[in-house]
Amino acid sequence: MSQKTRPRVLCVDDEVRSLETLERTLDDEFDVVLATSVEEARQKLNDQPVAAILCDQRMPGQSGVEFLAQVRELWPETARFILSGYTESEGIIRGLSEAGIFQYLPKPWHPEQLVLSVKNACRLMELQSENSRLSTEVKLTSPQVEAQLDAKKNLLKRRFAFDEIIRGESSPLNALCDQVARIAPYDISVLITGPSGSGKELFARALHYNSLRADQPFVVENCGALPDETLASELFGHRKGAFTGAISDHAGLFEQADGGSIFLDEIGDTSPAFQVMLLRVLQEQEVRRMGAERKTPVNVRVIAATNRDLEEDVRQGRFREDLYYRLAGVSLALPGLQQRPGDIPLLAEHFLERASAALGRRSQGFTARTMEIMQAYSWPGNVRELEHEVRRMLVLSDGQRLDTGLLTPKLLREHPDCDKRQFKDLLDCPGSLKERIELLEAQLLKETLIRNRWNKSRSAKELGLSRVGLRSKLERYGLQSGE
Repeated sequence: MSQKTRPRVLCVDDEVRSLETLERTLDDEFDVVLATSVEEARQKLNDQPVAAILCDQRMPGQSGVEFLAQVRELWPETARFILSGYTESEGIIRGLSEAGIFQYLPKPWHPEQLVLSVKNACRLMELQSENSRLSTEVKLTSPQVEAQLDAKKNLLKRRFAFDEIIRGESSPLNALCDQVARIAPYDISVLITGPSGSGKELFARALHYNSLRADQPFVVENCGALPDETLASELFGHRKGAFTGAISDHAGLFEQADGGSIFLDEIGDTSPAFQVMLLRVLQEQEVRRMGAERKTPVNVRVIAATNRDLEEDVRQGRFREDLYYRLAGVSLALPGLQQRPGDIPLLAEHFLERASAALGRRSQGFTARTMEIMQAYSWPGNVRELEHEVRRMLVLSDGQRLDTGLLTPKLLREHPDCDKRQFKDLLDCPGSLKERIELLEAQLLKETLIRNRWNKSRSAKELGLSRVGLRSKLERYGLQSGE
């Protein structure tokens, strides 16, 4: 890069020694401008445009985040960084998306990482500006081409972004989707927390496909399912002969995702030894394949997810604090399905439609009573459990509306007035005590058989009867398959 074309970088810090260190680190790649206060920084910005700003968080009179939020309004094409040596970064993290901050870099920062991060930021902002310019040129010269490009872009976003996150008008996910839309364009690491089955990977995909990396790879790895050596091989790669079974060179997922994003699911289940390896990669932005001597630079946005309370794990010493702050540039906490009862009808209909297409079976939808019970259930398995329940009901159905007899018993037992209704129905029935009990027994037999697709062995086992005893009761009540 020639001297004339080098990006200009503004460093803002009230400590002169810190500015001098930044200048020495960045001087080989950038034209560095220094300011010891936000007032001086504003004057520098008015005098000459800059490609990026590196600002300390704790500044006299105004914090770095507050200053950069103002910069975003006046100089939106400038990449913005926050530098901080304080671990109590909750205030910083909360303000990152509002200020449009490209990345939060904790002190002490690594010189090579700092240079690479600023270079990436300048390049991405340049590409964003170039994309805007080309879009304007295409609009002026060829409306048809612009329409085709917009259609492709919209299709990509519909397929991989927010349309796959099913939610109602008052869903708590709406605020999270808005937050994702704000932070997606910036290269900030994101930690997604939430119970298993709550849709963490969907939000990770939304982050990627609404970012400037959308046309680059998005790769996924479940970190909790593999031992350290296998996980290291999958993520960082290996050379031939590095271990038993390594019969050829293998590029890890970090290399495969170069320029794009990597989603590390169940990051909280990793061992302390692996956490050290991952931290080194994130700090240096380089990977070394197992058995190799040289490192390979990588430019990857990391999105991590866990169903654990990582802050508590940090306090208990189970998770490295420095790795936590590397991953949690911004944190997103997804609610469980129990906190989203208004989303259940939409999700259930969506899963029913998808299962009908996949299985070639049709249904007339859910009865109101079925939906009422489903909305009252706690769904410990969250969205994944709901999808399995709907698929199971469809398989057991006879093509009519999905009634309560198809629900698993745990959903019925958990409904607050389920027992009351059954007892009231029994009281309202005409006849003697014996006749009413027989009516209830016949109904229980029928619901159990329907739930087990008229498999008499399974039904007898569930009811605590012998197969002969079940057959006798079926003959007594005149229950036959399909009735």
